[in-house]
This record gives sequence, structure tokens and C-alpha cells, in this order.
Amino acid sequence: MEPWLSAVLIVAVSLLIDRFVGELPNRYHLLRWIGNVVDFLDGRVRNRASGMTRVIGFLSYAAVFLMFWFAMMLICSLVRNGLGQYQWEVVGISMTLGEIMWIFVLAFMFKITFAVFSFRKHCKPIEDDLAYGDIPAARGKVQMIVSRDTGGLDKEHISSACCETISENLVDSAISPTFYFGLLGLTGAIMFRCANLMDAMWGYLNDKYARLGFFAARFDDILGYPTARISPLFVSMAAWMFGYDHKGVIAAAKEEHSKTPSPNSGWPMVSVAHAMGISMEKEGVYVMGKGDMPSVDDISRCYRLVERTSVLFMIIVTMPLFAFIGIQIQITVEDAILGLAGVMI
Repeated sequence: MEPWLSAVLIVAVSLLIDRFVGELPNRYHLLRWIGNVVDFLDGRVRNRASGMTRVIGFLSYAAVFLMFWFAMMLICSLVRNGLGQYQWEVVGISMTLGEIMWIFVLAFMFKITFAVFSFRKHCKPIEDDLAYGDIPAARGKVQMIVSRDTGGLDKEHISSACCETISENLVDSAISPTFYFGLLGLTGAIMFRCANLMDAMWGYLNDKYARLGFFAARFDDILGYPTARISPLFVSMAAWMFGYDHKGVIAAAKEEHSKTPSPNSGWPMVSVAHAMGISMEKEGVYVMGKGDMPSVDDISRCYRLVERTSVLFMIIVTMPLFAFIGIQIQITVEDAILGLAGVMI
């Protein structure tokens, strides 16, 4: 099978898995395993004031990345090469059992590095609570997806917290991992996911993590820099295609993106707020957008817009990028790892 055709199928299958199968149970999820390793390393750092702590932070990232990258790439390589002797032809396309299984295995591994449709699962129960007027229950559920204190939030600010989280994760959960997958194959997706998760766990400006999390936080900012800044273009395109307000999305993002503490999160958040005609507010931190605070109905409007933007990005950017660049890197690295594993054994 031609590599470009395999690439298209891998991206398409990964999206179908995300939409119709969803996330693995937490105990089996890649992010949980990475998080467990990060916690293990965290517990073994004693002197956090040392100048070497930044070096330890970098080495920790390298160790976590290499561990999961090597294991996942080796599995892909063994599947593709180990079943290559079984070959047949279907509708003029020559393929092996290894190629077919490899497409599904790589699609699955790619899928666990991104999430497009997961936020409807997290936010639908919050919508239901708000619709029934059960504010305390909604506060408890929204606390699971945001880091702020939700104890005193009213209906509008709960809805805003949902919309903020969904729109911010347009870049962190969808555009960034799929972009780097398209560019570098599974290597790129794992590289971003490790940096993003370690930033979430260690990227705090306090005595405990200011040095240890320095590399992960900066690397996550660097990786997210280009993807955050192209996100308004795709929000605008999706808004135009699906009946949201597409005019002025990019201009609004340029004007208001700096309101968030993060250098990257403001770009998708402002874009989505403008396209939906709402404001988003984190009390005491920022207010972005020009419209009213979001209502309960705006939560579903938000995740639909973000889902459509993500799918559009994957079709326009990820799929062709992976078909012409990423898959060649994926195959080359897989073969090199298989050779290295053979030498080691």
C-alpha cells in the first residue's frame, strides 16, 4: 500500500475512534501512565533550590519522553514488520496483514495523544445540572475540569468556565498534538503530549516547581506558539461554514490574546468567544469577548464549534502533512528502532 494512502487512513481511523469509542478508562490511559512516572520522579527530587534542579527537570522530561516514545514506536515497528509475510491484493491495491494492523495500531496510539470529542462528555452533565437549576452539583462537576475555586460561581460563570476550558483545549488537546503528528509522526505527538502534561503538573511558579518545571513549561510554550497563533484562522473558517460569526475573529484574537497569563491560551479562547458572540470571565484575572456572559446553551455551541474546528484542521493540515512528510519520518524511525532493539537483544 502506498504510504500516502496509509497516512490518510491512519488519520481518518483515529478520528473515528475518538468520535465513536472515546477515551480509554483512566487507569489504562497513556496520560495516566505518563503522570504516574512524573509523580515518581517528582518524589525523588530533594533539593529544589539547587541550580541543578533545572537540569533535573530537563532530564526528567527526556526520560519520560524516551520511555514512552521507544515503547510505542517499537510496538508499531514490530506490527508492521512482523506480519509482512502475509500479502494479498484488494481492488488493485497490494497490502500485507502487517500494514493493515499497523494502520489500526498507529491510529489508536495517535488517538490517545489527542482529544476532539471528549469535552462534550465532561460538559453535558454540567449542562444538565444547570438546566435543572442544581447549581451546587454543577459547581462540583466543573471543579473537575478547571483549576479555580468554583465554590461561589453562579450559572453564568459556570458556563463561562466550561467554554474557557473547551476553547483553550482546542490548541492543547487537538491542534498541537495533531500538527506535530503530521510533521513528525508519533514522535511529534508524544513529544508535545509529554511537554504539555509535565507543564500541567510542574509548571507552577512556586518554590516547589519553579526550577523543576522550567524546561517543560518553556518547551510547552514553544511548541504551542505556532499552533495557538494559527488557531484563529481555523476557528474563523469553521465559524463561516457552520453559521457562527466569522467576521473579525482573527482581529479580535490579535487584540485580546494577551489577557490570559499563558502566552498561548488567549488565542483560541478569544477566537471562540468572538465567533460565539459571548464574553468569558475568570474573576480577577480576565474578561475577553464583547458579548454577554454565556448561557447554558452556549456550552454545547462551544464544544460543537471546537469539534468542527478540530476536524477541519485535521483534514486540511494534519492529513496532507502526515501523508507527505510525517509518515516517511514515522517509517524511518520505526525501522531504526527495530534495528536498535535487535542489536540490544
